[in-house]
Amino acid sequence: MRYWWVNQNQTFAHEIAGGYLWSPKRKTDGSRNPFYESMREVSPGDLILSFSDTFIPAVGVAKSYCYECPKPAEFGKAGAYWELVGWKVDVYYRALNHKIRPSENMERLRPTLPKKYSPLQSNGNGNQGVYLAEISSEFMVALAELIGQEVTLLMRGNYVAEPQADYHKMQAVGLVEWEEYLQQKLRDDAKLEETEKEAIVMSRRGQGKFKQNVSLLEHRCRITQVDRPEHLRASHIKPWRDSSNQERLDGENGFLLTPSIDHLFDRGFISFEDNGKLLVSPVAYAPALQRMGVPTGEALNVGIFTVEQKRNLDFHRNFVFLEAKR
Repeated sequence: MRYWWVNQNQTFAHEIAGGYLWSPKRKTDGSRNPFYESMREVSPGDLILSFSDTFIPAVGVAKSYCYECPKPAEFGKAGAYWELVGWKVDVYYRALNHKIRPSENMERLRPTLPKKYSPLQSNGNGNQGVYLAEISSEFMVALAELIGQEVTLLMRGNYVAEPQADYHKMQAVGLVEWEEYLQQKLRDDAKLEETEKEAIVMSRRGQGKFKQNVSLLEHRCRITQVDRPEHLRASHIKPWRDSSNQERLDGENGFLLTPSIDHLFDRGFISFEDNGKLLVSPVAYAPALQRMGVPTGEALNVGIFTVEQKRNLDFHRNFVFLEAKR
């Protein structure tokens, strides 16, 4: 279990009511932001303290890993300059009966503040520009002592959860709806022929013309080595949801993968370096990956890629893969 602090002044009401965290992927100039990159490190079961209007009014438990999702429509003008597509984490929030104001407790909290990327200033005010930051167990314990059992019980894992939940197979709230919206927009496009529309729609499921195009380059699952076409699906390297119609049918924007490997790749639990080395996300649960056919205890090289595959893999590593912040 890891502990996180989120500064939610502008978006508190929407995120609490909707049960999520949302951030852009990058700054407006395209550069990385360590507090947006933190979203890619959250795992189910992590605790999240909400800070808004100088108080800590709620605590949350992460229900999902991070995934791509458009900016919530309910944000309105809050964050009007944010990117359209960002990172989302589903969260179960609980309003606190005992809300504390950190600025009134800084003698206790100040010694435990992170030396780098602190969400609070030494006077207890929130640090502007910090959205989501990891906090130490020492800082969390100090806060829990001030708040009381509402947080200390959660730190011991005493919260309602699905005991048998396989978080790698959990449906990300909003992801399917986004793709359904894009698919309907595609169907409504009068400029496209019906046969082209159908081919692009089928490509979302890794079938049809897209699979035929990928099969000209790929002949088996890069990880499991399964080579029977009926057991494989064509998986987009640059996701279908992020691709142009041309990219959605481009054979060099795909791999042939078994369904479980396709799921892990699409959600960013695995990726590949340009030299073929398998990358496994640090947030991924190794035993689950092993059961799904991913070797996690040894280095694996899956072979060479074309120039275009490498270009698409660069997008995947930067905008899909759940890596630790740099």
